[in-house]
Amino acid sequence: MKLNFCSLSSGSSGNCYYIGNEFHGILIDAGISASSVRKFLKDMDISMQTIMGVLITHNHTDHIKGLEVLIRKNSLPAFTTRKIWESILTPKTKIYSDCIREIPIQEKFHLAGFDIEAFPVSHDAPETIGFHVSAGDKKITIATDLGHISSIVAPYIAEANLLVIESNYDEEMLLNGGYPHSLKARIRSNNGHLGNHQTSVFLADTINENLSHICLAHLSKNNNTPEKALKTLQNTFLERGIKLNGKQQILILNRNKPTEIIRLVD
Repeated sequence: MKLNFCSLSSGSSGNCYYIGNEFHGILIDAGISASSVRKFLKDMDISMQTIMGVLITHNHTDHIKGLEVLIRKNSLPAFTTRKIWESILTPKTKIYSDCIREIPIQEKFHLAGFDIEAFPVSHDAPETIGFHVSAGDKKITIATDLGHISSIVAPYIAEANLLVIESNYDEEMLLNGGYPHSLKARIRSNNGHLGNHQTSVFLADTINENLSHICLAHLSKNNNTPEKALKTLQNTFLERGIKLNGKQQILILNRNKPTEIIRLVD
């Protein structure tokens, strides 16, 4: 069975990922406009009719900005935990009840031909989750918006063939930048975001032969650059004597445009 991945947008201004197979697909988050989602999918010859639902990681705007219009205009169900739904739904929210699906944490559910498991991550929202998606022997883990990698999160990352992991900020850029001290402290906290160094050290400690694609995600517009994120990871691997096996790839996910479709074949 095929397992395909594409980042439609990844960054502090909006996040949305596509996972699909030969027949159906799902979206992870809807932090860009519904029209952008439709356009990006159409450009890749993916019909909205094949999308079976939207999975939501948490309630921050850069992850749900386009959710209402996307699910309303396309009659899509949206999946997240009860606690996250409670933080999203307000008297002004125009999300119909028949689109709302509640999911458990750390229990598998089935959608669009995939086995999916949500897992908790640490972030400054009422609740935040990552997703582990599998089809046959191929597995994708989405772990963004987390201040540290807990003992719960680490096993999901270790099982991934394709990993989407946050590399939000360059430490020097953040410390020397113009953000107020309180915001810098929040970003660097255990409930904030992962920096380049944190992510690189963790990957150096855990990389294995099964991990074919490392996708560095959710880069800050103001406190990071793709070059710095990539160089930090490369330098950490070099210092540890880690060499990629020739088939392993490192990608930096773009905030403004989709990646090419990555195809994992079982």
